[in-house]
Amino acid sequence: MGVVREKVHSTVSESGPEVNGRRVAAFLDRDGTINEEKNFLSDPGELSLIPGAATAIRRLNDSSIATCVISNQSGVARGFLNEDDLVAIHDTLKQQLKKDAGAHLDRIYYCPHHPTAGIAPYNISCECRKPGIGMLERGARELDIRLDRSFVVGDRIVDVQVAMAVGATSILVLTGYGTTTLEECKAEHVSPDFVAPSLSEAVEFILQSVYDDGESTTHE
Repeated sequence: MGVVREKVHSTVSESGPEVNGRRVAAFLDRDGTINEEKNFLSDPGELSLIPGAATAIRRLNDSSIATCVISNQSGVARGFLNEDDLVAIHDTLKQQLKKDAGAHLDRIYYCPHHPTAGIAPYNISCECRKPGIGMLERGARELDIRLDRSFVVGDRIVDVQVAMAVGATSILVLTGYGTTTLEECKAEHVSPDFVAPSLSEAVEFILQSVYDDGESTTHE
């Protein structure tokens, strides 16, 4: 598969919700879901969190749900930024999450590729670019996650599609490109499992799904 960078944080709590001994996770898109959409964000100084996003992630942390970013970053392939620039952006993201709500991410995965546009060695087809499942599979291996009981949250149709590909619950947020994507989903007959105004409501749905029905916290 293609290059997928990770941010290694402290390990996920052993007491978190699990199924058959494997963890439940929330896989979050980055731009338009956690931070405000900027066309090919390349300057860490331009990163701005969507209101309520840090608190929502902190709620996942407090519930011991593994929390990972999965982000297509074809700006690298297109030459708008390089991978060192992404590291700086992700450092700023981590700092803002911690400052705003004491929140953290257990992993950050990104795909720097594009199948047709850009520069070598990044202008390739790969398994990590959503709706490919490479980033989710890596998260599942590294954090012992059961994908079919986990959640994918994002503002693009590829976020819905990648969730469908692994049997995860898809949540479309209406921040970022979400409103346009909702119409695109209707046109393409792609149905998200849940539509939320923002990450805050998406996390509320996740927590209710995991804890209220009791299914994700029991061993089958």
